[in-house]
Amino acid sequence: MHHFSTPTYQSGFGNTFETQALAGALPQGRNSPQRCAFGLYAEQITGSAFTAPRSENRRSWLYRSRPSAVHGAFAPHSKNLGELVAHPSPNNLRWSPSALPDAAAQSASKCDFVQGLELMAGNGDAQTQQGVAIYRYTANAPMQRSAFYSADGELLIVPQLGTLRLRTELGVIDVAPQCIAVVPRGIRFAVELHSDNSHESARENARGYVCGYVCENFGTALRLPDLGPIGSNGLANPRDFLTPVAAYDTGESAEATHTLVAKFGGALWQASMDHSPFNVVAWHGNYAPYTYDLRRFNTIGSISYDHPDPSIFTVLHSPSDTAGTSNLDFVIFPPRILVAQDTFRPPWFHRNIASEFMGLIHGAYDAKADGFLPGGASLHNCMTGHGPDAGTFAKASTADTKSPHYIVDTMAFMFETRHLLRPSAAALASPTLQSDYQSSWLGLQNHFKTHPL
Repeated sequence: MHHFSTPTYQSGFGNTFETQALAGALPQGRNSPQRCAFGLYAEQITGSAFTAPRSENRRSWLYRSRPSAVHGAFAPHSKNLGELVAHPSPNNLRWSPSALPDAAAQSASKCDFVQGLELMAGNGDAQTQQGVAIYRYTANAPMQRSAFYSADGELLIVPQLGTLRLRTELGVIDVAPQCIAVVPRGIRFAVELHSDNSHESARENARGYVCGYVCENFGTALRLPDLGPIGSNGLANPRDFLTPVAAYDTGESAEATHTLVAKFGGALWQASMDHSPFNVVAWHGNYAPYTYDLRRFNTIGSISYDHPDPSIFTVLHSPSDTAGTSNLDFVIFPPRILVAQDTFRPPWFHRNIASEFMGLIHGAYDAKADGFLPGGASLHNCMTGHGPDAGTFAKASTADTKSPHYIVDTMAFMFETRHLLRPSAAALASPTLQSDYQSSWLGLQNHFKTHPL
């Protein structure tokens, strides 16, 4: 028996929610009665230390037809996620988007979300509970009778092409390009390919091919940044984050065998289940997946002079043990209006203590004239100089700044981290790695004069 429907959401960030797909399934006034209604089992999932301060404590109570412990023994999975290189170089790196497979190749080879994960870069690990792993994903088939979870970190999913339906233990989420989804550490989910042609991405993607990016956060759970002098509103507003309501599948039969895939200690494992893992009839708590439409971001910028630091575009961040220094910042560069006069309007040339992995979801990025394409990526590591390429500099340094510049039809993002990002061996060997990326800046000439310009 299943109870799934078009996704319905609850609004707010970090809220304590309660939801039930069957009236009376959620206990009132207690979490673990002697006998739960409808023969359900009570189970708590905890995403923080039991003794964490109340403001930091993350847990949810789930009421399900079988406990999550009911599955076979885990064995190693056949897929190897790849290895990071031991000694990265300080060179700036950029990748073109992966080529779309033709119809014949696609029909001959089906690839779901887990099979299509490709490690690009990373640092830290789950043992130290700090750092990130960055992947690109591709898929042309749904996860059938299988579920996936990461015990190593929470997953930030950024679609670039094609809409995903995430069927999670706590409900269903649809996530399209220019939206994101966050699945907490340990929450089981399956990725399906959305078939509703009313979605823009589905109409553009008739071949059913989806791709995008994933950042696995080993550190403190993502949260909204403090706003400081900005005040009480701006950037990503809490009301725009959506968490699903309960939806369940309690089917049990010989034909309902599922495979449970776990990422644990950096490797993939698998176990069999004789029932659906999506059997949570009711739940309450503040540890749950959520989605956010990046187009709702309230961009803040300069209205006098100088381009602000990119931190002003932070959507979510994972703090570290050093105040003001993030384990991970998720930053976006959305449509916006530049009005500062007598100002070089694109981002200036810079070297950072932080390392930056960028991707382009849609349109063109205003700091690069060419070569940075939707579905592509770049890596600018700690203290390696970068910034606008020669073409962008020439255009921006002679532009008329008396009129506003409307940046439209674009969406770029950045995973920024305090630690050096090591690319994977596969990413360095990829045919999409651009060998001439460093030449983007070689056209910048010496214009120095001994008298003022």
